[in-house]
Amino acid sequence: QVQLVESGGGLVQAGGSLRLSCAASGSTFSINTIGWYRQAPGKQRELVAASSSDGSTNYADSVKGRFTISRDNAKNTVYLQMNSLKPEDTAVYYCNAEYRAGITKFYSWGQGTQVTVSS
Repeated sequence: QVQLVESGGGLVQAGGSLRLSCAASGSTFSINTIGWYRQAPGKQRELVAASSSDGSTNYADSVKGRFTISRDNAKNTVYLQMNSLKPEDTAVYYCNAEYRAGITKFYSWGQGTQVTVSS
C-alpha cells in the first residue's frame, strides 16, 4: 500500500505563491503516476497536475504556465509549486498516487490541504 500526507496549504493573496508537498510512504517503488487534484465547493474534483514514472507531466489548461509539479524520488515526495495564484484556484488540494500490486492497479489519496486565494 501507499500512504500520502500533504502539507503546505494556506491563505495567500491573489498573485502570490504557495508550494504544496506530498510525502509518500509504504510501497513507493510501485508508484506509476503521482499528482494533484483539487475540489472547490460545489464542484467536481479535477486533475491539476500529474507526474509519471517515465518523466512525463500533465497539467490542467487552467494552471499551465503557473503551476509546476516536481518529484524528489530520494525523499519520496512530490511538490506542486503554485505561482500567480488566482481566487479561482481556491480549493482543497489532494495528492493522488496510482500504483500497482502485481497486475492490479490501485489508487491512494491524501487527506487534502486547503488553499485559499483572496482577491
